[in-house]
Amino acid sequence: MGKTIRLTMAQAVAHFLNAQKTIIDGKTVPIFAGVWGIFGHGNVAGMGEALYQVREELPTLRAHNEQGMAHAAVAFAKASFRQRFMACTTSIGPGALNMVTAAGVAHVNRLPVLFLPGDIFANRIPDPVLQQIEDFGDGTVSVNDAFRCVSRYFDRITRPEQIISALKRAMQVLTDPVDCGPVTLSLCQDVQAEAYDYPASLFEERVWATRRPRPDTDELAAAIETLRKARTPLIIAGGGVLYSQATAELQAFAETHGIPVAVTQAGKSAIADDHPLCMGSVGVTGTSAANAFAEEADVILAVGTRLQDFTTGSWALFKNGGVTMIGLNTAPFDAAKHDSQPLVADAREGLKLLSQALGGWSAPSASTQTANSRKGEWMAAANRATAPTNADLPSDAQVIGAVQRSIGGENSVLVCAAGGLPGELHKLWQAKKPGGYHMEYGFSCMGYEIAGALGVKLARPEADVVVMVGDGSYMMMNSELSTSIMLGQKLTIIVLDNRGYGCINRLQMGTGGANFNNLLKDSMIAVMPDIDFRAHAESMGAVAVKVSSIADLETAIEQSKGNDRTSVIVIDTDPLITTEEGGHWWDVAVPEVSPRSEVNKARIAYVKARAAQALG
Repeated sequence: MGKTIRLTMAQAVAHFLNAQKTIIDGKTVPIFAGVWGIFGHGNVAGMGEALYQVREELPTLRAHNEQGMAHAAVAFAKASFRQRFMACTTSIGPGALNMVTAAGVAHVNRLPVLFLPGDIFANRIPDPVLQQIEDFGDGTVSVNDAFRCVSRYFDRITRPEQIISALKRAMQVLTDPVDCGPVTLSLCQDVQAEAYDYPASLFEERVWATRRPRPDTDELAAAIETLRKARTPLIIAGGGVLYSQATAELQAFAETHGIPVAVTQAGKSAIADDHPLCMGSVGVTGTSAANAFAEEADVILAVGTRLQDFTTGSWALFKNGGVTMIGLNTAPFDAAKHDSQPLVADAREGLKLLSQALGGWSAPSASTQTANSRKGEWMAAANRATAPTNADLPSDAQVIGAVQRSIGGENSVLVCAAGGLPGELHKLWQAKKPGGYHMEYGFSCMGYEIAGALGVKLARPEADVVVMVGDGSYMMMNSELSTSIMLGQKLTIIVLDNRGYGCINRLQMGTGGANFNNLLKDSMIAVMPDIDFRAHAESMGAVAVKVSSIADLETAIEQSKGNDRTSVIVIDTDPLITTEEGGHWWDVAVPEVSPRSEVNKARIAYVKARAAQALG
């Protein structure tokens, strides 16, 4: 038997995490950038003590909200293109459950995060303990079972030696391009404190490299044959292009073969928005240029995308009856969606091999000419939507224009998540560099914005991290604004106050519904809320101002560049105005019967639109 080290189970976890490395730009660095922790009785004595022992090498970061810190960890992994990630530990009960939403974000977006919630006693002697949920029919259940459906790998550690295989399996999942996603190791609190003679080899340095699977020979040949026959091809680039760090290969492929590129929410910034072949966003929140190509395309090369409904216009966008979809993706699950012709491979390797095999082939020259024309028309429309204005209540698009002009340079990273802003930003924001556009729209999680921006800043400390957030999301979660100040991580936060959930109010109106329970004025209220977001942000330590015009907003952003900490700028906006150009139908079910004529009219339009959907 080899050398052993006697440690508690929690100490073994901490030492193991500290030993895991990766190589970035030729330098070996820790693959875990740190551990977010909020301690309670279920982890303070075990994981808390263990993390203290390695605090110099593996930093422990304190947050104000468990969901917030988990969002920060998710965003860190996304901004790092999955090369590095973080862990999160909480007590049992509500602390653990607060992370489940963020686990859902990580799962949908295929992002690596290690969740280490405390759990009930494995020996069950003190049951029921504080914060324990008792299942009347199953003594093995705890609240942590809620993580099962939002984890790529879940394990409950009821004996100290079980952590050996669990940690190894966790790393395999966190670093695998196909299985990549959240891992939950549920740590029974008594077992955290139990000692075991662990093999010393468990704590030896391990360097993890990105696996880049190459395509199957037959699948590659089939894709080449399909592309060579294409007359109106289109590339749809998803987040997998960024995770694979295949942005240079994507641009080279498009240029060599003369194929226009459209981008998903996750894929935006995979090619610069000012590139002649970048048609911008596609789908429900797409540009007129990208959607026109999508409607007529006979071949679509979908690279690193899940093909969710906002990308496909609920599968009603692609109107060419003979269209063939090639799914270039590391995950067979995604590559074969909707009868796509699968090309299972790493995006970077797949694009290189495809290009080599195609040689001098390129799409008909008319495609490039059309791309130039359509892009010009779209940019003219976008410039009109984002132009300066003297309106008392500017639109979201006009605020976006001001932010872009003031701080939207190559060093900026724009962060947003849910509501109406993602649609406007997808269309209108001009991303300059890979990762310069950071949108959580897989789970569309309100409250991600500020916490996520903190994670982005930790991953990219040199960047100007800019947050655009509505008043609804700000109210759901703003606690990590204080954390950003505490950690010395400067953010620039633009709060757009339209006094309610403006995006859903517009959707409600668009489906025939009465204005109800979305804007504050249409809700059940005894007193109309009058929230002073400036004062609130200032009370949390930020430099905060409220502006009353687009011109003042640009001045405030310029002044914020000299601030030494997080800055918050508040502006009132119109809840009803949205960019009319571009876009596409989205399947939101309208009631089949209603006493409202507006709903009945919307139902007729809905049934007509559904006729364009492709089934299967």
